[in-house]
Amino acid sequence: MHFFSSAIAAAAVLYAGVSAQSNNATGRPKVIMDNDWSTAGFIPYLMAVDAGWDILGLVSDTANSWALQCGLHALATLERGNLSCIPVHKGADYPMLNTPEIFQTWELLHGELPWQGAFAPENTTFEKEGNDPTSGDPKRIVREALHEGYPNTTFASNDAAWFMIEQVRKYPGEISIYSAGALTNIALAVRMDPDFARNTRELVIMGGYIDVNLLEVTGGYLQADINSDINLKIDPEGSKIALSADFPNITVVGNAANQIQMNQEMLDEIHEVSNVYTDLVYNYYTDNFPAWDETAAAVMLDPSVVTNSTNFYIDVGTSFHSPTYGNIHAYQKQFMPKKQKLREVNMIVSVDEKRVKHMIKHSVQHPKSCQDFRDN
Repeated sequence: MHFFSSAIAAAAVLYAGVSAQSNNATGRPKVIMDNDWSTAGFIPYLMAVDAGWDILGLVSDTANSWALQCGLHALATLERGNLSCIPVHKGADYPMLNTPEIFQTWELLHGELPWQGAFAPENTTFEKEGNDPTSGDPKRIVREALHEGYPNTTFASNDAAWFMIEQVRKYPGEISIYSAGALTNIALAVRMDPDFARNTRELVIMGGYIDVNLLEVTGGYLQADINSDINLKIDPEGSKIALSADFPNITVVGNAANQIQMNQEMLDEIHEVSNVYTDLVYNYYTDNFPAWDETAAAVMLDPSVVTNSTNFYIDVGTSFHSPTYGNIHAYQKQFMPKKQKLREVNMIVSVDEKRVKHMIKHSVQHPKSCQDFRDN
């Protein structure tokens, strides 16, 4: 992998195909996409490309697995679809404070989460069966979990936060920051550059569930799983930093991300067209799971898919001794804490399911490649 000393030259070559279009008069929206990428987790960036957005880069974070493994998934899935002109920047290995040991201690005090992501106890047997690494060494790679193949391309840099800062300085007021994993890299960028947040266009996140505790306890394992907020809980401190920063607009997709299910019927419909991406979705997208990241991407790419939303102020719990560590709490303006600088967010309540599903299907069934950028 390249270290940052050589990343600038590498990045210039890697994203010439996509970002060169930012210098013309098309005025295409620009986005940096931060996610815990996986074998079938590529749909959000296909949706952005399909919508004509200029992807300045993908960023990997530690959430479902370690940032290194997630970044390799991003490189490999881009390569499979001839999209390696989009650069990938590796994010931070660890959250601001949290570690597997701290996380697992919190669970002993307050109860286990159904899905523990990267901080689940290390299980080498499980990994050899084709699952991404958890706990242990964040630098280790599990090749068996790279079902899409091991990438031949390399990271544009190992410093995702600095990449985001550079791009926002280059295009002030133009860049949407999309986050469908942990908010660690964004929090680091906020701390490193006090002007970072205010110079973006917006922050759109997948996560930020509210009032789902009853749902967690009135169903089975899957019901509890899809209503636990691992993206915020794996880095509560980073989540609080990011969600209290002065972004011009913060959109929290929250509970609405659970609205659209990728059930077998949907997977069958997608696979009516066979290509490298539909094959991966059909074989590796978990049946009966919500289209979390895809719903958040749809809201960012086309806000008109939102059928109901509301605005209020939020905080993120950062007390290790609380069972709501890493959960959000909402306030009316008149009742919000007086000694904190909290932000008003746009909370999505519901979306147009039919339109979002169409966006997902079209982007995967008719994926664009770097050749399309060059031809245009």
